[in-house]
Amino acid sequence: MLQPTSILHPYTRGSRSFMPRLRQLALCAAVCTALGSTAAFAQADEYAEVNRLVRAGQLNEALGKVDQYLTTKPRDPQMRFLKGVIQTESGKPADAISTFSKLTEDFPELPEPYNNLAVLYAGQSQFDKARAALEMAIRTNPSYATAHENLGDVYAKLASQAYSKALQLDTANTAVAPKLSLIRNIFTNGTKGAAVAAAATPAAAAPAVRPPVAVAAAPAPAPAAGGGDAQADVQAAVGAWARAWSSKNMSAYLGAYAPNFTPAGGQSRSGWEADRKARIVPRNRIEVDVSDLNVEIDGDRATARFLQAYSSDNLNVSSRKTLNFVRSGGRWLIVREATGS
Repeated sequence: MLQPTSILHPYTRGSRSFMPRLRQLALCAAVCTALGSTAAFAQADEYAEVNRLVRAGQLNEALGKVDQYLTTKPRDPQMRFLKGVIQTESGKPADAISTFSKLTEDFPELPEPYNNLAVLYAGQSQFDKARAALEMAIRTNPSYATAHENLGDVYAKLASQAYSKALQLDTANTAVAPKLSLIRNIFTNGTKGAAVAAAATPAAAAPAVRPPVAVAAAPAPAPAAGGGDAQADVQAAVGAWARAWSSKNMSAYLGAYAPNFTPAGGQSRSGWEADRKARIVPRNRIEVDVSDLNVEIDGDRATARFLQAYSSDNLNVSSRKTLNFVRSGGRWLIVREATGS
């Protein structure tokens, strides 16, 4: 059940046994979702080639491509994230844990590596570590729905272990068995044909997990404050925001907004997020194009003005858009947006 962010729902190929599944981020076609600079488009081909090799099951070739790329760009978070995904798919959890752990150290503002790390820990029945990793993911991005769902699954597993231990210590306690049975039934009924991993105690079964859901690859953050070209970084942030919207990647889209973002019209943040999901997720097609982009920098604040061309199932509209950004933790995040001249 734990679902990877391109990991937490580790799943297996061939005869390899199932790990308890959190939803993890899986590779997807929009592998360059969060990149927006001119250089990013050149890099997109390399990300796409790695993605193609993984989907074709050519994991050794994909890993070779990744390692070759990282020899010249060793800090690239996107490619390092893909390396962790490949290591997970290759049945090398220790290597994947090392890769994602280092990513959380170098880019603590990214929630996805924490999520995938939690899935790997869950696969080793290290549920306390999985819980801690997921709590960090949520602290980094409170709108990260996958991490919230995975955390619920981890809590359920911990509860299952606790109830099993209580039953072992006091077999006469008639209140425990129904609770344990309820938790097991929830996961059993929610999963078709998924294997159930062995539990820490004989009486407790680990919750089975749904097949992984493909979501966008981890977003690449802007360079740390004080480094790089701030104007190019804001342009990249605008491009990432537009592509996340176009691909309906709600984790990346909502993650583009700062925690103190103020929705228009006095709407609450939770109400605004629910409204955005309701407007974006059901659409069969969305395309958001940005042109005539102008960026102004003022210290750790920036303003981006551009022409936005929006197209969806039955709507095509162009309008002027203004996004106000603040630099936080090395990333440019949206604190205010307005439509119109």
